[in-house]
Amino acid sequence: MTSQTVPPSPTAPRGQPEEPTIADALAAYLDTINLARSANTARTYRNALRAFKNTLAEHDLPADTTPLHALNEDAVAWFATALKPLAPATERLYLTAVAGFYEYLAAEGLLPVNLPRVRLLIRQRGRRLGLRLPQFSREAIERVLAYARRLHEKATDDPAQRLRNLRDRAFLLTLADTGLRVHEACALRRGDIDWHEGRTIIIGKGNKQAVVRFSRRALDALQDYLRARSDLDGSAGRPLRALPLFARHDKGAGKKVLPITTATGRNIVAQRVREALGPEAAGTITPHSFRHYFVTTVLFGSGGNLKLAQELARHSNIAVTQRYAHLTDDELDRGYHRIFEERPLEEGDRREE
Repeated sequence: MTSQTVPPSPTAPRGQPEEPTIADALAAYLDTINLARSANTARTYRNALRAFKNTLAEHDLPADTTPLHALNEDAVAWFATALKPLAPATERLYLTAVAGFYEYLAAEGLLPVNLPRVRLLIRQRGRRLGLRLPQFSREAIERVLAYARRLHEKATDDPAQRLRNLRDRAFLLTLADTGLRVHEACALRRGDIDWHEGRTIIIGKGNKQAVVRFSRRALDALQDYLRARSDLDGSAGRPLRALPLFARHDKGAGKKVLPITTATGRNIVAQRVREALGPEAAGTITPHSFRHYFVTTVLFGSGGNLKLAQELARHSNIAVTQRYAHLTDDELDRGYHRIFEERPLEEGDRREE
């Protein structure tokens, strides 16, 4: 990674050496994050460092005017305390971002930092993440998918609405059968799909390259959608491979072939969930619910093969996959019944009438 130069503060008195402020250093650090991390990660880091600046201001260290040399490790303890009202997962992400800032300062020689103390303060004050079992209803998602599979049959005289129906059908089936995150699905281009192999290669979480596989039903739905979109794509004046896989079909897009955003992806899910399950289901199923559904489907279909589920879901840590390997009471009852009640009677055994 290229070393980032911290710009000097423009507020230094004339005749004195200029020293960067805390805000200058934070801005330079964020530049390195923008270069090396995904857009989602960069956004999370920006939010974390904005909260860090607020904490500094509460302790009379306004980042915009305080020279960098005034910063020390105590600010980590202040920040950890300020994060307590947030969810443990958010707290962990924000502390990771601030720890990275201190590591950046040390690596660039901008500030003598006691990194072991920074890590100790985070261990002492940061909450441990408990085991969180994904909460979603398989039955509800399967009802949404059954509804989505019939979207192409909905009668409409509006060509744009027909394209939206076909797009949303393909989008929901893709989420359910690939395990793609919503921003990954929205970023796909037509040329990313190997239609013969039924797969694509993406740069996923943590900037890791991964192969994602598509089911036959997802590929069929995608091809139905793209065939219906052929006139629009053909007049776009761009190579087909470069066009988005999922495009906008609204008045704002007009005749342009523009990719859907992650916000649109979430809206597609929200709208089709309401249509399939009723308004009372609003908010109960999100795009990430389909990823949970994908992982549990792989586990159930493979007899609980954690390694297979980990690889297909692209989890870097198998402990994440293990969160899905829980059984409901009904499944435990059925398993017990198969083992103990459906076995053949041995000599000397008898059933009570």
